[in-house]
Amino acid sequence: MPTPRTRAATDSTSEPWPILFAAPHRLLFFGGALAVMTSMTWWALQLSAWRFGWRNWPAPSIPAGWAHAVLTQYGMLPLFMFGFLLTVFPRWLERPALSRAHYVPVAGAIFAGYLLAHLGLLGWRLLLCIGLELMLLGYVAGVRVLAVALKESRKRNAHAWSCLTALVVGTVGLGCFLAFVFGASTTTALIAINLGTFGLLLPVYFTVSHRMIPFFSANVVPGYASRRPAWSIPVVWMLLVLHIVLSALHHAAWLWIPDAALAGVFAWHALAWQPWKAMQPGLLAVLHLAFAWLPIAFVLYTVQSVWLLLNHTAILGLAPLHVMTIGYFGSMLVAMVTRVTHGHSGRPLQMGFIAWTCFILLQVVVLLRVRAELGGDTLTWLVIAACGWLVAFLPWVLRSLWMYLTPRVDQRPG
Repeated sequence: MPTPRTRAATDSTSEPWPILFAAPHRLLFFGGALAVMTSMTWWALQLSAWRFGWRNWPAPSIPAGWAHAVLTQYGMLPLFMFGFLLTVFPRWLERPALSRAHYVPVAGAIFAGYLLAHLGLLGWRLLLCIGLELMLLGYVAGVRVLAVALKESRKRNAHAWSCLTALVVGTVGLGCFLAFVFGASTTTALIAINLGTFGLLLPVYFTVSHRMIPFFSANVVPGYASRRPAWSIPVVWMLLVLHIVLSALHHAAWLWIPDAALAGVFAWHALAWQPWKAMQPGLLAVLHLAFAWLPIAFVLYTVQSVWLLLNHTAILGLAPLHVMTIGYFGSMLVAMVTRVTHGHSGRPLQMGFIAWTCFILLQVVVLLRVRAELGGDTLTWLVIAACGWLVAFLPWVLRSLWMYLTPRVDQRPG
């Protein structure tokens, strides 16, 4: 009789289910790869409509900038996050692999809701509402699956707890934005956007970086000292909570207190992980290079807040945010998803020309997006940056989609 783990693996690859449903990362990464293009295609068209005065372009029923933020924060990137966590949680917690009954509803609800919400931005408010509701149902289902796995495990894994906490915060944040769409105050929408960045995405990204970067480095680099201090995850959480509270209370001039501390914590990790020892192979190097954007982003956040405190004027605009979201989140997305996709498809753990091209072009997109904040026809620079994202990601997305739709090259299940 097969064990639960064997039974789950056999069930996930048996006919008549397509290969796309064989593992959680396949299905959710497939949706995420399509979302990478969907989010930025809509945003590039919206920016172009503003820049070039397209009168017939349908205006969304909610502020377009908020729609861009929420659907990337709660739709595009979390599809990858759920795909990764639904794959690794059982391994972290020494539990049986999850079956289709666990991850297909999560993927279906979040991705279908995400697509409907984007259609809703083209003038169909009802579809926007239904889409956000479906996404919220997907979050609840995903959080429940992961919470049950954590509850039934004998291990008290700090990384699992941190990621699950962030997903709970994200569920609350998405609920807040849905409340705004149904008539709650604009404050509710701003809280949702703030929670999406600092309560959902950043804690998950940092937690996964904290676990995986030293682990992958130690597997490759001889004599590598793997540093994953137990203090850093709770400290980062406390500082992020302080940042969220100060932002909610409109005390932007005092954000430098948590932001300077976060810059120091992230810089310590970037150096403690010894990137100079991990520049080969490329698939390891890009993890360290992507993480390097995070302390830079919080140095910029600190400068922005201190300047506001001393001079009572705002500088840098959204530059710190996009150094973090495009530089850290985007670059780490390419690095980590490429590794997982290659490893779980039986391919060599190598970056390859397409992945390197995407990663390098994405670094240029970071600079273009920062340039847009420096004035001088800002909308034109925003359009260029958005189109740059599409150019960078298109070949990578197409290759990734093909890998998710084809069997492993080593003929193993999954």
